[in-house]
Amino acid sequence: MASVVEYKGLRAGYHCGYCDSAAGKASCGMWAHSMTVQDYQDLIDRGWRRSGRYVYKPVMNKTCCPQYTIRCQALQFQPSKSHKKVLKKMLKFLAKGEISKGSCEDEPMEPSMEDAVAGDMALINRLDLQCDLKQLGDNLKDSLEREVKKKGKSTKKEESKECIQSQDRNEEQGSGEPSHAVEVHTVPKPGKGADLSKPPCRKAKEIRKERKRLKLMQQSQAEEPGSFQAPREPKTKPNQPKSLEELIFESLPEDASHKLEVRLVPVSFEDPEFKSSLSQSFSLYVKYQMAIHQDPPEECGKTEFTGFLCTSPLEPENPPNGPDCGYGSFHQQYWLDGKIIAVGVIDILPYCVSSVYLYYDPDYSFLSLGVYSALREIAFTRQLHEKAPQLSYYYMGFYIHSCPKMKYKGHYRPSDLLCPETYVWVPIEQCLPSLENSKYCRFNQDPEAADEGGSTDPDRLQVLYKKSILPYGVFKRQQREPGEEASVLQYARLVGQACSERMLLFRS
Repeated sequence: MASVVEYKGLRAGYHCGYCDSAAGKASCGMWAHSMTVQDYQDLIDRGWRRSGRYVYKPVMNKTCCPQYTIRCQALQFQPSKSHKKVLKKMLKFLAKGEISKGSCEDEPMEPSMEDAVAGDMALINRLDLQCDLKQLGDNLKDSLEREVKKKGKSTKKEESKECIQSQDRNEEQGSGEPSHAVEVHTVPKPGKGADLSKPPCRKAKEIRKERKRLKLMQQSQAEEPGSFQAPREPKTKPNQPKSLEELIFESLPEDASHKLEVRLVPVSFEDPEFKSSLSQSFSLYVKYQMAIHQDPPEECGKTEFTGFLCTSPLEPENPPNGPDCGYGSFHQQYWLDGKIIAVGVIDILPYCVSSVYLYYDPDYSFLSLGVYSALREIAFTRQLHEKAPQLSYYYMGFYIHSCPKMKYKGHYRPSDLLCPETYVWVPIEQCLPSLENSKYCRFNQDPEAADEGGSTDPDRLQVLYKKSILPYGVFKRQQREPGEEASVLQYARLVGQACSERMLLFRS
């Protein structure tokens, strides 16, 4: 099934949940009837993000709080001291029932309606009624299937060749992810940063090692005058820090006070486990929204919950070279002693696990479930990587440097931010100095660099019109509506050439 989308265009001048600006927000959006996991992977690598079926992209140089896509390099991730404290706190609670005293170390979560649909469920409901895929008719499905079969015959060899080339490139890059990070070197300002004329700073640990080595050399020379012997390395191995997995899955005593189980459930009303836990999951969502976000009861209804967290445009896929659970949208449920205390909503995509949302029982805030679930999702990404080597990143949504409560995402290192102009990944350490000076930044410092995946031939964009699929070059000769071409060209520029040729742009 091909991706089918309706482009809704620019929406600007509405309330921002991050800085509380009354009319500072700006984004472009589209309604996704259906979407392949590869198309969505490519879209989030161009700064898009979904909220239910609504897929949106902030207008970075116009919106009040620029939102930069952030990803953690899961395979290289090392938990910080504060992360280790959270994991140890959970283990003590499970083993002995100990409840840590003092301030809660939990990290703030996303607003419930992050962006264009913030506080406007009426918009989602209108779009849901107007854009229900069933209203496109069963004939449309037949049309799509015929078109896919027809295209499949003519492009099978071409796709096979592209696939082999893609695999070769991925093997050369090592990560298996096509959009690689670039090193961006910034020149320190006068009076700030490193003095390049001086030797690089050395860590205290290295200095101590050097002193010990010299001492051993001196002792060796004193014992045997006139001779030189290389110092022997100490026999004891250096203390290696525990891995993330060792910290999470440390064994518990047989008489442990509590039992925690994490279950992965596909987002599907046809899945028996999803259906049987839906009522409990919904009650938890309401409790979380009212306590943590102070939402009134009327804004936490079943319609809002279903549209936001239980509806996804992603078509499940289970290829032989993919993870055992397949690709698609899932709920990762945290069951404590037979009761759900947290739910992490995630998308499993070809190159990453993408975090959508988390809601949890406020009664267990002392366990820092926001941090704990993020660490579990990073460990889960590493687990999936064992079966699907290309899947190696953990996407945390948007990083908003201008919003203090959202800067915590930068604490999961190593991590990269997406350049909003050239769509290459740049290590966050190289981005932070620029963000201190300006809310909006182009991270790629090469002035000649351009958007390599941008729209180059809009006429090849695929349009779904009157149950037929045709290139935009043919479609535009039949249409003379004012503003039609400008809207289509804007869509093509934002989604990029590859997605514009694969996805079907629905026109009525």
